[in-house]
Amino acid sequence: MCSSKELEYPQKLLDYAYGFLVSKTVFTACELGVFDFLHKAEEPVSAATIASCLSTSVDGMERLLDACVGLKLLKVDLKNNEGYYSNTDVSTVYLVTSSPRTLSHMMTYHSKTTYMYCHFLPQAVREGKMQNERAFGVSSKEVFEAIYRSEEEMVTFMHYMDTIWNVCGKDVIQAFDLSAFHTVFDLGGCSGALAKQFVSRYHEATVTVMDLPKVVETAKKRFITDKDQQIYFLEGDFFNDPIPEADLFIMARIIHDWTEEKCLALLKKIYQSCRPGGGVLLVEVLLNEDRSGPVTSQLFSLHMLVQTEGRERTPSEYTKLLTESGFKDVEVKATGKLYDAILGRKLI
Repeated sequence: MCSSKELEYPQKLLDYAYGFLVSKTVFTACELGVFDFLHKAEEPVSAATIASCLSTSVDGMERLLDACVGLKLLKVDLKNNEGYYSNTDVSTVYLVTSSPRTLSHMMTYHSKTTYMYCHFLPQAVREGKMQNERAFGVSSKEVFEAIYRSEEEMVTFMHYMDTIWNVCGKDVIQAFDLSAFHTVFDLGGCSGALAKQFVSRYHEATVTVMDLPKVVETAKKRFITDKDQQIYFLEGDFFNDPIPEADLFIMARIIHDWTEEKCLALLKKIYQSCRPGGGVLLVEVLLNEDRSGPVTSQLFSLHMLVQTEGRERTPSEYTKLLTESGFKDVEVKATGKLYDAILGRKLI
């Protein structure tokens, strides 16, 4: 039950109502390069100087900076009634583009793509289908056309996928002992970021990333270096093209994109290519069994309605998909972070 204080003043509802302003403020600061500029400055800088260097109005920049101070993303020091701004530790680690753990690419992707999709959430709920055509004028026949509608958008999305695994990848790879699997295929592995986490943990393994030709081309050109010698790429559509044999198949944020029928068809196909004693590792955001939360998973599932054919699922729903595809001994491990891990095995 609500307390009398909550009924007298609905603070939570007001926070929700203005929550979109918080997101867009962070997105704007990233897009304008505020955190990168302050990182390079190495000392507190006035709003006027920042505005001049980033080609914005002084008044607009000062308001943006003050909002970021309120969000604990910037610090401000007053000198002669003028504010001098600098990054917080959190911003330095996660919002400066050059940081190894940066989330700035994720912010850019959400600003330019996810935010636009959410404008059509009412239509998605009414119609029960994705909104690619309304959001970007792209046919919904191919679910990822909106993501890959230009090379710039594709690179932004791949950077986003790359950086999210820099934050969460280690935990999902370490959720189970995967040392027995030496030949690994990462289906839809995009930039190869999760593959890097795998070979960093299991030095005897090789990982082949299977993805669409233009994704593979961009990954090899922009994301893979000479140091990544245990990572290979294979161009292909895993729904329509043959899937080579392997000990372990990884699908990270793949199953949640599709209907149950397509998931079953893909998992059964993977089961046929999986060697006896091998397995499949799903990496997904999980809903509680009673669907009471977590709220992030619930919001993600709602967004999946707008952008894809899929949804977020409970542990038992993923277990059912795997067992109906032939996999046994399914285990689910919560990592305590955004993404969790589900492992199914093909018995010998």
